Amino acid sequence: MAFASRLQFFVRTNGKSLVFQANSSDTVQSLHERIQLITGIPVIEQWLIYRGKKLQCEKSLAECAIQNDASLDLVGRMQSTGHPQAWRIIDDMISIVRRLCEGKTVNDALKTIRTKISKYLSTTPKKDGDSATGHLQIFMSCSAPEVLVNLYMSPIRGNKEHAEESIRHFLESCITELPKSLQLRCAPIVLEFCKLLRRIASDDPLYLSCRSSLGSMMEVIKVQWVLEHTESVKRAISIKEIFPFVKELADKLSEVLELFPHTIASVSDVNDFTMFLRPLRTVMSGYKGFKHPISLPMENEHHNVLLCKEAVESLYHIFVDMLKKMDECLFRMEHCLSANISGEIDWSPYLTILKELNAISKLYLGSEKEFWTILSKRKRALCMDFESRRHLVMMMFPEVKKDFEEQHEMLIDRSQLLSESFEYIANAEAESLHGGIFMEFKNEEATGPGVLREWFVLVCQAIFNQQNPLFVACPNDRRRFYPNPASTVEPLHLKYFNFSGRMIGLALMHKVQVGIVLDRVFFLQLGGYSISLEDIRDADPYMYNSCKQILEMDAEVIDSDALRLTFVREVEELGSRRAVELRDGGKGMVVNSKNRNDYVDRLINDRFVTSVSQQVSHFAQGFGDILSDLGLQKFFFQSLELEDIDQMLHGSGNDISVKDWKAHTEYNGYKFNDPQIVWFWKIVRKMSPQQKKNILFFWTSVKYLPVEGFRGLASRLYIYKSMEDISHLPSSHTCFYRLCFPPYPSMTIMEQRLSIIAQEHVGCSFGTY
Repeated sequence: MAFASRLQFFVRTNGKSLVFQANSSDTVQSLHERIQLITGIPVIEQWLIYRGKKLQCEKSLAECAIQNDASLDLVGRMQSTGHPQAWRIIDDMISIVRRLCEGKTVNDALKTIRTKISKYLSTTPKKDGDSATGHLQIFMSCSAPEVLVNLYMSPIRGNKEHAEESIRHFLESCITELPKSLQLRCAPIVLEFCKLLRRIASDDPLYLSCRSSLGSMMEVIKVQWVLEHTESVKRAISIKEIFPFVKELADKLSEVLELFPHTIASVSDVNDFTMFLRPLRTVMSGYKGFKHPISLPMENEHHNVLLCKEAVESLYHIFVDMLKKMDECLFRMEHCLSANISGEIDWSPYLTILKELNAISKLYLGSEKEFWTILSKRKRALCMDFESRRHLVMMMFPEVKKDFEEQHEMLIDRSQLLSESFEYIANAEAESLHGGIFMEFKNEEATGPGVLREWFVLVCQAIFNQQNPLFVACPNDRRRFYPNPASTVEPLHLKYFNFSGRMIGLALMHKVQVGIVLDRVFFLQLGGYSISLEDIRDADPYMYNSCKQILEMDAEVIDSDALRLTFVREVEELGSRRAVELRDGGKGMVVNSKNRNDYVDRLINDRFVTSVSQQVSHFAQGFGDILSDLGLQKFFFQSLELEDIDQMLHGSGNDISVKDWKAHTEYNGYKFNDPQIVWFWKIVRKMSPQQKKNILFFWTSVKYLPVEGFRGLASRLYIYKSMEDISHLPSSHTCFYRLCFPPYPSMTIMEQRLSIIAQEHVGCSFGTY
């Protein structure tokens, strides 16, 4: 006589698991009845799902292939749900898929499955809330992801293709059929697809697509760090579920770094790594249970810390491993550069990896210093072109925070622009400036990025204004400045140099072009370099020519003391002149052919280094205050060419391209071929370069375009049709790069209106915000 085996299994319902024991010969119907006794749910309203299939009541547990320790899902039937249509749609789809798995023929199977998916998503309640969430959870409750993945794994011909098309259609339809507010509610479904497909192979193309889709959702999803889902966070995806993707991608990228240049990093893998890593970093850096930077091994003081201790420590090990591999990779890159075989390599993925490693390093005690120590050794590999150099130095700045509470707040009176800005910035704790700045002008409603950009431009122009004694403009290039040795006439001059360094650092950090550039002698000193004769050509053309003449003069002439020079420099201070010896006993030391090189070197050093050493030192200190680490100040300037910082601070020096301007402008209320738009571009095209700049400044508060032109701006530009009377001038919303004007009846009237705002004093006055 055969005996039925005894089984223990679990039935999951509403986030809880019920434990059952039964004989394998017991029927599903008997199980339903036991569930009714425990839960009160009528048998007629119960569905039991196992491995994506609904269990038939008349069959035994053995016939349903229920294994010991198996997990079954209990879901309510259509009569108990507020979404009976959704249940019916998914049930029909699952029925088709099950028949395909059994090898049965289904006419237009793929088309029908795709239609069911589209209908299911399109009937989702459009307002985000419990109703929409409940509707979308049906897909999971019916184990639809597992059913479709089973079809993908089916050996029957055509099933894999049907499943792949269906799953890809679901990913696409989440975007096309749902409003943005609901797209994130599909993240748990996409996560389930990822978990199921990853069991097949981590390089499966469909898995990679699902992983990228989930990563895109992670960019904006509200991530909550919890060990398990509770009723209050049932919509969330936990860090515990995200971390395996971070680990998987980190391992893959580490291997790629190790194999460079034979294997090149994939842009898609790097992008996925970034997308999964950012929410993890965000939670770690913002979590109240942590003290930053984190010291390892972690202390078991806080319960909140214990929840994520494993992920925190694992991320540190990922950082250490990838940084070591990146160091080795950069070393091999240097050899590629030496052998001139680097032209075909796309460097952008490696720069992105470095950016993420830099962000991780800020979380752990001592790691940021370790990161920059390695990068300083590999400067040659990282400074191959302007984009690489810019990418490198921008990593040295803290990340600008968008959270208002973390920003340094300022209220500035325009009539006291420089003095009040000095008080707010010079007296602030350096750390308080790392989160960003929120500012507004007194008695003005305008706030936001547009006003901040205006403030940067105005303050920097005031600092370098020649009516102030701080800086001297180069005679050969009035855009370039270096410290003024006579700045001591201002009692607070050293504090103002510190303030100036902070302002230039903040402008770079906020990516604002302020129209100011540094002279070579100033730039080199900030990088810790010595100054040569050729370096002073723009700063002091007269001294340059004189020194050049001394060095090139015939030896006999200079030895005859025809120039009557000694090791002395004449300095003018407050209207009087005094002699400064360039070396001990310099007044009695005649310049001759043997010591003239020493004389010129000492003359240049005294004029451009010694006389302004304190000013340069305070500027450098202020600039370093804005960097993530003060110790990076010299490395910052050593990593750039002078022309690089020209482009970063001044932007494009070219006339504004109306073609480029037009290509980056969109319209609201107008069409591109409306008369007013056609007139607008004709008028702008005829304007002088300065008028174009004034129009652009009025529109965006951008006075100097980035070197990439309009493509380098933070957003596209917009022209809006306003409902104002045609007698009104155009207005602007600079934060949103928005210009507004009514439908002027003629090109002549429009030209009159635009000519007014194209004036310097009007173009620098802003619209609403």
